[in-house]
Amino acid sequence: MKTLRYFVFLFLFCNSVFAQSTYTFTKGLAAGPCHQYGREALYTDLLVHQLIQGKLNTPSEGNTLATDKNGKPIQWKSVQADTANRLRDASLTNGYVYLTYPSSEEKTALLQISGHSGLFFNGVPYSGDMYRYGWLFHPIKLKKGLNELYVRVGQGGRFQGITAKLIFPEKPAAISTADATLPHILIEETNGQLWGGVVLINTSDKPLKNLKLQASIGGNKVLSEVPVVSAMTSRKVPFKMNPAAVTQKGNVTCSLTLLQDGKPIDEKSITLTALSATEHHSNTFISAIDGSVQYYAVAPQVGGNKPGSALFLSVHGAEVEAIGQARAYKPKDWGTLVAPTNRRPRGFNWEDWGRLDALEVLSIAQKSFQPDPQKIYLTGHSMGGHGSWYLGATYPGKWAGVAPCAGYPTLMGYGSADGKIPESSQNPAEQMLLRASNPSNVIALAPNYKASGIYILHGDADRTVSVEYAREMRKVLSTFHNDFSYYEYPNGGHWYGDHSVDWPALFDFFKWHSIPKAQDVDSLNFTTANPAISSTYHWIGIEQQSAPLMYSNISAKRNSTAKTIAIKTDNVRILKLLPDAFPKDQSFKLSIDGQEVCNNCKMGEMPLFFSKNTTWEATPEPGPQQRNAQRNGTFKEAFNHQMVFVYGTGGTQEENEWAYQKAVFDAETWYYRGNGAVDLIADKDFNPADYPDRGIILFGNASTNKAWSKLLVNCPLQVNRGSIKLGDETHTGNDLGVYFTYPRPDSKTASVSVVAGTGLVGMKAAWANQYFAAGSGFPDYLIFTAEMPKEGAKAIKATGFFDQNWQYGAIKN
Repeated sequence: MKTLRYFVFLFLFCNSVFAQSTYTFTKGLAAGPCHQYGREALYTDLLVHQLIQGKLNTPSEGNTLATDKNGKPIQWKSVQADTANRLRDASLTNGYVYLTYPSSEEKTALLQISGHSGLFFNGVPYSGDMYRYGWLFHPIKLKKGLNELYVRVGQGGRFQGITAKLIFPEKPAAISTADATLPHILIEETNGQLWGGVVLINTSDKPLKNLKLQASIGGNKVLSEVPVVSAMTSRKVPFKMNPAAVTQKGNVTCSLTLLQDGKPIDEKSITLTALSATEHHSNTFISAIDGSVQYYAVAPQVGGNKPGSALFLSVHGAEVEAIGQARAYKPKDWGTLVAPTNRRPRGFNWEDWGRLDALEVLSIAQKSFQPDPQKIYLTGHSMGGHGSWYLGATYPGKWAGVAPCAGYPTLMGYGSADGKIPESSQNPAEQMLLRASNPSNVIALAPNYKASGIYILHGDADRTVSVEYAREMRKVLSTFHNDFSYYEYPNGGHWYGDHSVDWPALFDFFKWHSIPKAQDVDSLNFTTANPAISSTYHWIGIEQQSAPLMYSNISAKRNSTAKTIAIKTDNVRILKLLPDAFPKDQSFKLSIDGQEVCNNCKMGEMPLFFSKNTTWEATPEPGPQQRNAQRNGTFKEAFNHQMVFVYGTGGTQEENEWAYQKAVFDAETWYYRGNGAVDLIADKDFNPADYPDRGIILFGNASTNKAWSKLLVNCPLQVNRGSIKLGDETHTGNDLGVYFTYPRPDSKTASVSVVAGTGLVGMKAAWANQYFAAGSGFPDYLIFTAEMPKEGAKAIKATGFFDQNWQYGAIKN
C-alpha cells in the first residue's frame, strides 16, 4: 500500500508540475537476467554488447536475446503493468524491459522513468532512477515512427518494477522544484543571503543562455546569474534568497521567476521552513567540488554555540537524509553536531565524493563553530558506520574519537560490494583494478586507528549489517589497540531507536578523549594507499610513493632529549617532515631506514622533503610535473576539481553525436548520484585560461576533439582513429575504448581525464560510467575492446599507472 501511494503521488506530482498531457507505458517485453553492474570498472551486459556491435535484433515474444553462462537462452516475454502502472516480472531482475512509442511526428518530450538503473532511448544512453526518487526527467526528441527504449532494471525488477511515462511540455524551459536543495531560515539570523538549488529543464535544441533566476521572499527580491543549460538537458542551478522579511517560525513561500534576456519564461514557488537557531536545522553552501549547492544539518549546542567546545561529525546511513541524522541526537551541552549529506542519501558510501563532502562540511563547521581543535569526533550509523571506519582509518590525527554504529568496515566485505572483483583473482588486469581501489580497504589501514579512541556499538540481533562485522573489527583492534570500547546492544536490530546512535556511553567515551598536539607525540605510524587522499599524520607525511596505489607506510620516533628522529619506510620515495617535528631552528639528527641523512637538520616554517633513489637525501618539494600529494592520479581524480566536460565536435556526425550524448549522460549521472552540476563545453569554445585549476573531462580522441592539442600533446598515451599509442606500444582497431588521466599542464593541482575510443564501436564501448560507483578502482589508464561487456577482464588490453614523472614504462606496475 505504501508503494502504491508513492506512485500515485508521483503521478499527481508530475501532472501538477508540468500540467501537460502524458503517455504511460503499460506493456512491454522483458528479458533477463543479462547484466551485472557493480562497484568496479568491469561489468557484464549482454544486451549492451550487442548494441555496441550493431547486432541487437528487435525483440519479439519468445525470441532469444542471448545465452547465459550455463547455455540457457534468455528469451523476451510479455509484461503488463499492474493497477499502479508498474511493470514487474522476475525476468526484470538484472534484466531489461523493451518499450516502444509510435509517434506521428517529430516532437520533444520528457521521459520520466522510476525504478531503473539506466536506459537507452533510440540507442542513446541515459541515467537511471534506481532509488525511485521520481524527479529525474530526460528531455528527448521523439522521431517520426517507432521509438525504442531498452530500460535496464536491477535487483528490484520482480517486486518493485518500474513505471515509465512521457510528458509533453508546452514550454521549452521549466523550473522543476521536485529536487530542490534548501536551507532552513533561522529567525535569529536573517540579515544575510541564503543559497538554494533547483533544476532547470531545457527541452529545446538550443542552449538556454542569458538566464537569471529571481527569488522573492516577502517582497525582498534577489536576482541570480544562472549558468548555461545545454540543449535537451536539465541542470541543477544555484540561486540566492533574502530572508530579511521573515520574523516568525513556520512555512515561508519563496516565488521563483526564470528570466531570459530579462523576460519571464517560467514561474514556480517553493516552501521553506523558518526555525529557531536552537532547533535542529539545515544550512546550505556552495561546494568547491563542483560549484553546486549542498547542505549539512546541525544539532546545535545547548545554550547556543560556545567557541572552544567539541564538534561531532555524524555520517548517515543509506537512504537517510542529513537532517534526519542530526535529529536522532539530542543537543549536547558540550558541543555541536553536524551531519553532512554524502551528496545524496545513498551518494558514494562516504568514499570518493562522499569523503570530500564530509571533509568540506567539517572545514565549514570548524570555521563556523570554532571548536577546540583537540575535541573533534567522528561517528555514524550503518553506511555511516562504514563511513566512520573509512574516514577514521584514512585521516589519523583528525579525530579524538571514532564510533562506528551498526557499521561494516569495507565495501568489499559487505553486500554493497555489488559484484566487486574478488581479492583472490589472479588475473593481472583485475589485480590492477583492485590496486586502484586500495584506499577503500580499511583493514589494511587499520593501524591508523591507534591515533584515536574507538567505540564500537552494534545490535546483537542486527539482520541488515551483521554483528559479525563489529566482532571482526574488535578482533582486528585487539592485536594492537589499547584504547577501544565495545558494546553489543542486547536484542538490538539494525535500528532500535535514537539510542542506536545517541548512546550516552558513546558520548561519555568521547568526552574522555582528545587529540594530542602534534608537538607532544613522539611516536607515529602511518599508512596510506594514495597520498592525494591522505598524506600526513601529525608531523610526518608521504609525498610520493615508489609504486603508486600500493600501501605505503612510515613510522617515526622522536627523542627530544637526544634531539633525534628515526624513520622507517615502506613504498615511500619522497617523505616530508612538517614544522611540528621539532622546535623552529633547533638542530636535530635525522636517520631514515638506518641511514643517517643529516646531523644538523633544522625546521622552519615550511616542511622538509627527503627523497630516495639509491640513498636518502634532502630534496626540494616535488614540482607539479611529478606525482605528489596534491595530484597523484587515478582516472577519477580529475572529477574532484569543479570539473568541466569538453565534448568533441571535430569528428564525423556520428562521432560528434556520441561525444555530446556521452557528456550529457555523465552530467546527468553526476547530478543524480551526487546532487551536482557540470559545465558542458564544445571543444571549439574551450579556452583553458577560462577554466583555471579545474578538472577537464574530455570526450573524444585526438582526431575528433579540438581541445586535445591544448591539453595532451605531451601525454604518453595518444588516441586517434584506428589506434592507441601507449609509450612504444601500439594497439590498433576501431573497437578500442579507453579511460585515462594526465596532469593538466597549466595547473599544479588539476588533471585531465579522457573518455575516448578509436572508432564509433570503441567509443560506445566506453558508454558505461562505472567511475561514479563508490569505491570503484580506476588506475591511470584502462584500454579495452568492445568485448568487455561480455568477456570482462579478458577484453582489457592494458591498464596500470604512469611513473613518478607521468611517463609510461619507467616503473613496474
